[in-house]
Amino acid sequence: MFENSWDLEQKEIEKNAKWAAPDLIRGSVEPTRRKPKFVAIKQIYVTSSPSRILNELDLLNDLRGCLSVCPLISAYRHTDQVVAVLPYFKHSDFREYFRKMTIPDMRIYFRSLFVALAAVHKQGILHRDIKPTNFLYEPSRRHGVLVDFGLAEREGTDSKPCLCQQHSMDRRRHINNSVAAANGPAAGYPKQDTRPSRRANRAGTRGFRAPEVLFKCTAQTTKIDIWSVGVILLTILSRRFPFFNSADDVEAMIEIATIFGSKRMKQGALLHGTVFETNIPTVGQQGFSLEKIILWSTCRTENDANGKDVSLSDEEKLAIRFLERCFDLDPNKRISAAEALEHPFLREKEAATEDEDEDEINMI
Repeated sequence: MFENSWDLEQKEIEKNAKWAAPDLIRGSVEPTRRKPKFVAIKQIYVTSSPSRILNELDLLNDLRGCLSVCPLISAYRHTDQVVAVLPYFKHSDFREYFRKMTIPDMRIYFRSLFVALAAVHKQGILHRDIKPTNFLYEPSRRHGVLVDFGLAEREGTDSKPCLCQQHSMDRRRHINNSVAAANGPAAGYPKQDTRPSRRANRAGTRGFRAPEVLFKCTAQTTKIDIWSVGVILLTILSRRFPFFNSADDVEAMIEIATIFGSKRMKQGALLHGTVFETNIPTVGQQGFSLEKIILWSTCRTENDANGKDVSLSDEEKLAIRFLERCFDLDPNKRISAAEALEHPFLREKEAATEDEDEDEINMI
């Protein structure tokens, strides 16, 4: 039987039982028999290449002991199937609780998620598929676990130099000498394009892919996961799931451009040596502020009973400032997982910890 160190229910029982320890020593109370542990069985698709299967198991093995990350118990092969054995974590469906979450609830949720990401990124690993269904969260326990590393990879795998890594002066010089700069914006694309095709890893779930993935950046970093977390936060703040619902990469870029504006999207594209052009009327130059997006999404655009404009609370404004850091179109300026844990939106209050220590001392 596997000793599941992640069994939160058992930890609570042991915590409550420690005050009854003297009775157990005297033999007046019979020790309760531990319940059997459940595990999760992940059957890896036969269509997955052997190298991808090995990569996932290898990464899971390296991440053993990392906080809020699902550990690998074992793996075995049965005929042509590869099966991974993982601990089972009790969790709720994201769609059942996300609309009820308050700002304090969001803090707890995202702190748990960023603790996991910080551990993963510290190992130099990109998860590549951050979304609500891959973060098993139980609101009653206020704890979540990051799962599914099927698309994960080590940072730098198949990476090639990209303009986003160069100095701004070198990047500007390259852009000024490009064909796009010489010919100017053009509708459509060349019928016989002689330029070499650009290849980059596009793995991920639609609606959660970062702009640099859509622009086919060849030097993607752990910052792509931060953008995906930002999409989850936007989903919760707006009470809309899914928030982005594009069918392909082009639609995904248009959705992002509708919020951020074509001007910023053009700048984001140039970071990676690509060009963004659109003549869609609904995509403006400046886009919209995230505050307006939240107000519109939560139907708070009307005035209140006193005729005053409805505005966001201070807590919501702080959440949006944090969201803006996750949604920086420049991955080099986007907040990291470690930095996110120190942001005022997620940072734990020391006073609360001191109060808890005092309470425990008083109980003793």
